[in-house]
Amino acid sequence: MYDLPRSAHQNAGFEQPLAEQIWRQKYQYHSQNEVIDDTVEDTWARVAKALAATETPAQCDEIAQAFFDAMQDFRVLPGGRILSGAGTKRRVTLANTFVMRTIPDSVTGIMDTLKDAALTMQMGGGVGFDFSTIRPSGTPVHGLDCPAAGPLSAMDIFDTTCKMLVTGMGRGAMMATMRCDHPDIEAFVMAKSDRTRFRNFNLSVMVTDAFMEAVREGRDWHLIWSGQVMRTLKATDLWNAIMKQTYGAAEPGVLFIDRINAANPLRYMETIAATNSCAEQPLPPNGTCPLASINLARLVSAPFTKNARIDLGEMRSLVGVVVRMLDNVLDVSRFALEEQWNQAQNQRRIGIGVTGVADAIAMLGAKYGSPKAVFLLSSWMQTIQNAAYLASAHLAKERGTFASYNAAHHLELPSIQALDADVLDAVKRYGLRNGTLTTIAPTGTTSMFAGNVSSGIEPIFSTSFTRKITNADGTKSTERVMDYAAWRHIQMFGADAPLPDNFTTAADLSPSDHVAMQAAAQKWVDSGISKTVNCPEDIPFQAFKTIYRDAYDAGCKGCTTYRPNDVTGSVLSI
Repeated sequence: MYDLPRSAHQNAGFEQPLAEQIWRQKYQYHSQNEVIDDTVEDTWARVAKALAATETPAQCDEIAQAFFDAMQDFRVLPGGRILSGAGTKRRVTLANTFVMRTIPDSVTGIMDTLKDAALTMQMGGGVGFDFSTIRPSGTPVHGLDCPAAGPLSAMDIFDTTCKMLVTGMGRGAMMATMRCDHPDIEAFVMAKSDRTRFRNFNLSVMVTDAFMEAVREGRDWHLIWSGQVMRTLKATDLWNAIMKQTYGAAEPGVLFIDRINAANPLRYMETIAATNSCAEQPLPPNGTCPLASINLARLVSAPFTKNARIDLGEMRSLVGVVVRMLDNVLDVSRFALEEQWNQAQNQRRIGIGVTGVADAIAMLGAKYGSPKAVFLLSSWMQTIQNAAYLASAHLAKERGTFASYNAAHHLELPSIQALDADVLDAVKRYGLRNGTLTTIAPTGTTSMFAGNVSSGIEPIFSTSFTRKITNADGTKSTERVMDYAAWRHIQMFGADAPLPDNFTTAADLSPSDHVAMQAAAQKWVDSGISKTVNCPEDIPFQAFKTIYRDAYDAGCKGCTTYRPNDVTGSVLSI
């Protein structure tokens, strides 16, 4: 294979010092004290060659060049695991997201699951678990004549194990879920009242449609184990407990689990009960999914002018490249467990998302959260969804469908029927290479690497802010960072030119603005969306407590809120 281009200038593409710092700490390849990637272009070339290695010899160079070209100018941002691991000698996984096996209700089963999770996190994967399968505290342990410790005690062991695992990609990250009808759900909801407990977990309550109905109607709610009602309480009491706890400690989030399963393109073969650590990827037991994002901020031409537009043709083209790129990841990636490899091969899930959305909206003259912004985001995601399915159908023609594909069941799904007519025709003709295609992940670090574009579909936090950084040696530091769209405005009009009135930041938004944007995107996303509804510290609780219900009513698959508080503090400060 010929060498892809190397830059004549050292990292000419970095526009802010923090971006280069992120690259050096996270993505630049060093091996035995030798610098392999001299420039960011070298990183892109390394990744492109590694992911094109599965192609035929006749196609290999051409595909590697296409991958390289897509990453140039930060237009395509592969997930951090891909950027740091592809083409290296490191024993790491290139998939960001994992859900572990269904946890057996036994000491052996719990410890075997913990071992598998530790191996997965050691290779760089974020993991999720459903702890609903562990018997409630106080119930009898047959044969031992003693009460069960319960799922939270098991979580303590997992949390301690995660704390000791430090890899080249940072500390491990975990998600714990529990059903809203588990007898220990109240203890789960309140778990993070203790600021020293479960620091390595995110917590989400799996909320069912029946529970939301019971809350709305003020009915009783049964807590059940093994088919038996263990306790009964008012549904509104549990709901208020969830809202009060997240008001004070930013957790737990909620997952609307029935909706997640109903909208899952693979619902005909699995039931989902957990997500990865950041909740954007609902997955079955042993499920996994590699990620990448299209950077919409880099697709805007003539920003801040009446001629501003986003290049939809380039967007479609990039999506097609990324489908192939992530499908290749599934074949070149390492996995900690054979079960994960098997799931990856049988379902071939991939997650194409977006980042820089708020910057793109600002550069086009719209205000984040406005009806125009909601329309733009929905139309962009519809374009991406259709482009992804078309590319996957054509890839299926070339390589075959994913092993578990069932055309009759897959084609009856509402999300498939909603595709454009030509795309649906291609899917009917060729099938699909990938079981799921779209996801909106948190892109905090890769977004900073790309010049501090706004993260995922989140609003612009501030035009400039201070961010706490964990350095490679574990020490903390702070960096002053400018938002990409604000930086572009300065380059075009000078530092003294005021920003346009439509330039909205997180502090200007209401919770309903956040929910409207999340719901607009969710309609055209196969999997989930990592999105936080940021709230001011002084928001009244009566206004706050409706947010999760509003997200449910709007069609979201889950919701997470953040209000500055004494427990979690603040990562970003203006």
